[in-house]
Order: sequence, then structure tokens, then C-alpha cells
Amino acid sequence: MNSFGRIFRINILGESHGKKIGVLIDGCPPGISIIEDDFLRDLQRRKPGAKGTTTRIEEDIPQFETGIKKFVTTGAPILISFENKNIISSDYSDFDVKPRPGHSDFVSMMKFKNHSDLSGGGHFSGRLTLGLVAAGVIAKRILKNIAIEAKLIEAGGIKDIDSAVEKALAEKDSIGGLIECRISNIPIGIGEPFFDSLESIISHIIFSIPAIKGIEFGSGFKSAEMYGSEHNDVFIDKSGKTKTNNAGGINGGISNGNEIVFRVAVKPTSSIGKEQTTINFDTGKTETLSVKGRHDACIALRIPVIVEAAAAIALADLTLIQKIND
Repeated sequence: MNSFGRIFRINILGESHGKKIGVLIDGCPPGISIIEDDFLRDLQRRKPGAKGTTTRIEEDIPQFETGIKKFVTTGAPILISFENKNIISSDYSDFDVKPRPGHSDFVSMMKFKNHSDLSGGGHFSGRLTLGLVAAGVIAKRILKNIAIEAKLIEAGGIKDIDSAVEKALAEKDSIGGLIECRISNIPIGIGEPFFDSLESIISHIIFSIPAIKGIEFGSGFKSAEMYGSEHNDVFIDKSGKTKTNNAGGINGGISNGNEIVFRVAVKPTSSIGKEQTTINFDTGKTETLSVKGRHDACIALRIPVIVEAAAAIALADLTLIQKIND
């Protein structure tokens, strides 16, 4: 449901236009120093403001409700919340009758019998990834020297990201993107085959990020075109370092000590300024839909830091599991 993890366990809560959103973190070891400034860089990277992002800007100041005393984790569950202030719910008043194509409006209505809050996307909104980023900050503290870096390498199918965004804005449309994440200094042995393999756990939480449609590790789908002699990563020293990294740093679901590399496909935002058609579920007739509100022309611009956080959460959980095994 809304929980992830075995030991380092997170629960995402709230709705886009509700009073607050946040994250509840259980299983965090005691004694970790945490101050508000630790969160600012990653929270800022997630914020809109760049061309092609939404004009809805919130303060996003973390409020430490429980689990942190005198700026140190206590070992109790940590509740971090964020207030929603900049909301215009009237922009979403028609979507319970005329759902947006490509959006969660329709399935949300069907699954929750019209009780779900669709304002701003409700519980399905990318706004809730703020909780993932906050949990990721703490997860990174657990991982210490492990470095995680994600960046947008393509948008709209091209490497010229600015040009792709400009075109989407001019056409009142949206575009997707491709994000690459690299994780270095990871020790050998992280991952629990069979169903808790490193790829499985990372993929699980990555697909919890709204708009993610695909993930590949190392050579990914290109490996289907390769010979084994090409794909095999040849060892070059006793530490396990390899000449190539087609495996993306993972063999048998376990980290092999090389850099972990994966790429994530982000779909175009469903809410666009260009007119579309949809079904009016009151009348059963096709109608024109013009989406109001404030939306991202390229949501992929804001997702790299969320991918980093998700990877950190997955690795923190598996690292704590490994400590128990040791």
C-alpha cells in the first residue's frame, strides 16, 4: 500500500491539496545528527522554478514532528511533515466527471468509489514525492560514503534539453525524459536474492515515483542484442573491478563493487494546455477537455533528486538487512 521497506521502512501520507503531506520513517538507527539545513539542497533541487516546470511553489520547510530530539535521531519513528499553502482546488473541479486522459483520475474514481480527492492529483500527485526526498536525506546519512548522483540526460527524445522544453511550451504540450543514476563506493554483497535482489528493490521504489514507465540496469535492453563474449564483464584485479560494466554493478542480484548504473524513463505529464477529448461520465458523451491549473511541461526536470532519494532508501534498507546477516 503506502509503505516500503523491511527495516528502514517509510510510509507516505497526505494529498496534494490537503493540509499537510509527509513521511513516517521507522527503523532509523538512533544517534544520527539531523538538522533542517541537511534537507535544503535536495528539497530545493526538487522545487519548480526552472522553465518548463509548474508555477506552484511551496515553502517546503520540513517540520520534525517525532523521532528527533536535540537534532539527533532517537530510534523512534520519525514523522516529517510539510504544509500545503499554495493551492487552487477549483482548477480540478471537473475531473471527477471528465477524467484527464493518461492520468490517474479514472482509476482513482473506480477503485475508491468516487471518494478520492482529485484536487491537484490528490494522493497520486507528484507533490507526495517530497516525502521520498525527505526520507532520502536520512537514508543518505545511513549510507555515509556511498555516493548517489542522478541527472537528466535526454528530454523529448533529444539531448538538447532546453530546446525540447521550449518546443513543448510553444505547443502547449508536455515531454518526457531519460534519467541516469550512478552509485559509487558501494560495498560488495548488498542485495538479497531471490525476490529482494538489488535490482528488484530499487525497481520497486523507483516505480512508486509518479510518471516512471521503465528502468534498465547497465547495458539494459541493449544486452538483448549482444553476444555473451561482448556482455561479460572481464575482471581486471582481485577487488572485483571489471573492464566493462554491462551488468551495471550487479550480478545475481548482489552488488559486485563496481559502480551501479541504471536509467529511468519518465513519461510526459498528462495535464497539458492543448485541447483533448474525454468522456463525460455523467452523460456518456465525448467532450473537449481544457486542463487548467499549474503543471510541468517536463516533469523529468525535477525527478533526478527523487530518483537519488529512492535509490538511497532502497540501499539503506538492504544495508541494514546486510548488517543483520553479518
